[in-house]
Amino acid sequence: MKHIVWLLVVIGCLVACGQSEEQRRAVSRQERLQRIKEDSAALKIAVMPTLDCLPLYVAKMYNLYDSLGADIRLKPFTAQMDCDTALVGGSVEGGVSDLVRTERLMEKGTPLDYVTSTNTYWQLISNRKARINNLKQLYDKMVAMTRYSATALLADYATDSVKLSRERVFKVQINDVGVRLDMLVNNEMDAMFLTEPQAAVARAMKNKVLMDSRKLGLQLGVVAFRTADMKDANRKKQLAVFVKAYNMACDSINKNGLMRYADLIAKYCDVKEDYLKALDAKMKFNHVAKPRQVDIDKARRWLKNQ
Repeated sequence: MKHIVWLLVVIGCLVACGQSEEQRRAVSRQERLQRIKEDSAALKIAVMPTLDCLPLYVAKMYNLYDSLGADIRLKPFTAQMDCDTALVGGSVEGGVSDLVRTERLMEKGTPLDYVTSTNTYWQLISNRKARINNLKQLYDKMVAMTRYSATALLADYATDSVKLSRERVFKVQINDVGVRLDMLVNNEMDAMFLTEPQAAVARAMKNKVLMDSRKLGLQLGVVAFRTADMKDANRKKQLAVFVKAYNMACDSINKNGLMRYADLIAKYCDVKEDYLKALDAKMKFNHVAKPRQVDIDKARRWLKNQ
């Protein structure tokens, strides 16, 4: 009889444990569904580990999005191609990009609205061990860039400016900005296009700057959103909050100075803080303003010729 009682107790415990586990799984499922629902309702923006995204990171750090009443979430990527995929697929509503890439996305069937240009720029930096001191010496050299992007356009500018045949410069597609920088550090590439803060790391390591897009008068950085998504009234409210938070973040950066956020840059851009001393400490970030038509036209003309 005692054995039967103990057996019943054990069975009861097992049943109770099973119910408890099932309940936990149900709660877990509910939590996952709730998170999916919240993420779907949030305004999601694809960002890169680059300095043009700093206003977005500062706004996140100061909880500006939440305090202004909107759920805005940053979705990090390390390659612009992955940002494009997220925009095309609709897993994000917006992204930080460049005009060449966004114009091509629209050509391929993904309408976008330009919210603001950014102050991003690119430098063509040569490996100090390659002993390349000018653009003409890129003959038969490897240059890291990304196809159908601002860096590809700039690569053509570089070769054309010194009447160097485009076919004699080997343009290697390296999409991940961190991998691209590592290839320079490890002497695996002759030269490459970098934006900040990766360019600052390269300069701090005594690699030579061959070209700077700012000297060409080009402003190709942009923040764009999917046109279809922005027709929704709630999305419009979220976008208004994004614009206000972006402007507030720019004001904070300009007031406090870029190096006030060195730790934030190091964290989100995955670079050592010591290298950031090579950044232009007086760099300013502008309020939201549409990209210039002249820059859009340059991107379109370049794409047409590809």
